[in-house]
Amino acid sequence: MPELPEVEVTRLSFASRISNSTVLSVQIGKPLRWPLGCLPAHLVGANVSSVRRRGKYLLLDLDRGLLLVHLGMSGSLSFTQAGGSGSAMGAHDHFELRTTAGTLRLNDPRRFGAVVFAPADDAPIVGKLLSHLGMEPLSDDFDVHAFYAGLKRRKASIKQVLLAGDVVVGVGNIYASEALFHAGIRPTVRANRLSLPRASKLHAAVKMVLARAVERGGSTLRDFSSTDGQTGHFQLEAMVYGRTGEPCRVCGTAVKNIRQGQRSTFFCAKCQKM
Repeated sequence: MPELPEVEVTRLSFASRISNSTVLSVQIGKPLRWPLGCLPAHLVGANVSSVRRRGKYLLLDLDRGLLLVHLGMSGSLSFTQAGGSGSAMGAHDHFELRTTAGTLRLNDPRRFGAVVFAPADDAPIVGKLLSHLGMEPLSDDFDVHAFYAGLKRRKASIKQVLLAGDVVVGVGNIYASEALFHAGIRPTVRANRLSLPRASKLHAAVKMVLARAVERGGSTLRDFSSTDGQTGHFQLEAMVYGRTGEPCRVCGTAVKNIRQGQRSTFFCAKCQKM
């Protein structure tokens, strides 16, 4: 599943190219998780001003509302510059936005992704999809004291709390394992047992890991690529994720793998003692 770094890499790969363009046509394929919420013709003639991100949602700002795009489990976006050699929509292409700058297309074999129109930022559908999301870890709003306060309210394991997304958003399975390693925290410890100094270390590790993942183009474990076809390389420098039985890059102890909430968790028992 594309996580926050992959979504941010996707945004960066086409945001500047599609900004200040005008929608020429909209084509819909097979139904996605949620309906578009308007007739495709309603979007024709709209101006695209910018592309933002909230958690794992991309927000395309229009002069008549916004489009919320979610990549689901296996979705990806492609952007073909205007004048390029375009192609007809394929079996797994489910949404196409053709603009004066180029064509944005959502491909999603499993159809868990979504493209939803909202007439304004305060529309009910926006609140339904975004209001429960936690702090943005790559923004100035990611305050360490607010992070610590959120952890103190949770009795679940720290790994599960990071994945839940209501304290801090976008720390998916890869990046939760990696951040906990860098902070020296065992993934099974209860979130409310962390002291402020340890929560501060984790706060810094989350920011560092996610920023590095964006810098490295995200993680490509199966088929993720940006809109211009570039794959990610963060997985090649992972300290623990996907390295079961391999020596820890710091101490040489074999990396362990346990199951938490039906997800694999990777950690070093020596480097992450508490």
